[in-house]
Amino acid sequence: MSKPVKEMMIADYQKRFAGIDSALLIDIRGMDANDNNAFRIDLRKKDIRVTVVKNTLARQAFSGTALQAITGALEGPVALVYGAESVVEVARELVEWARKADDLDLKGAILDGEYFEGKAGVVRLSEYPTRPESQARIVQLVLAPASSLAGAVLGPGSRILAVVKEIQERLEKGETIGKA
Repeated sequence: MSKPVKEMMIADYQKRFAGIDSALLIDIRGMDANDNNAFRIDLRKKDIRVTVVKNTLARQAFSGTALQAITGALEGPVALVYGAESVVEVARELVEWARKADDLDLKGAILDGEYFEGKAGVVRLSEYPTRPESQARIVQLVLAPASSLAGAVLGPGSRILAVVKEIQERLEKGETIGKA
């Protein structure tokens, strides 16, 4: 491959992956065409992109970017997978697909500069909460004391209301109310 073509490919990688700070590397070698097409179509529906990269050119393109930490896993035929709302969602999808397709090899992932090595790293990443899940947990933690306080304040009042309501119902039925 000529030097101008390599420079064009490096520029294309830099443009295509600009702003991406988290991604996964997979090896889809050995997947038959039908599985590969189903895999890519399913991921595309979820706004997840799969791009096969040339390792030496990708190393040069990723140098000095947020994806630099993943360059160590650029060995053999690899594809960069990115997109969706978060890399955690992408990792969950790939772990699910790895269970279905024996030929899908999870090579690693990067999230905010932290490298997750191999299949174990990708599985560990897939167990992280997504951003909306984390926000929901934080809101729940913040609101928990307030709901406990509201329950403590309303508890005695609701018991008194229940007693008053019982007295009212008995009086409406014409029953007498005895001494407690």
